[in-house]
Amino acid sequence: MDKRLKINGQVRDFGDRLPATLSELLKLMQIDQATVVAEIDGQIIPRTAFGQTALKEDAVIELVRFVGGG
Repeated sequence: MDKRLKINGQVRDFGDRLPATLSELLKLMQIDQATVVAEIDGQIIPRTAFGQTALKEDAVIELVRFVGGG
């Protein structure tokens, strides 16, 4: 059975192995850690903790990216 995460409202399948940490997920999604705010299951994760934040199957993750412009 596929391992899943819900990211920004969409269920995403990861086959038989979830990314181990939030940092690994962001790298897989090609998102620069410096440009994102992350929330997992309703809790905001400090950027300094991305590498130590383990991901669990069916976690609800919200990623907000900063975009420059006017």
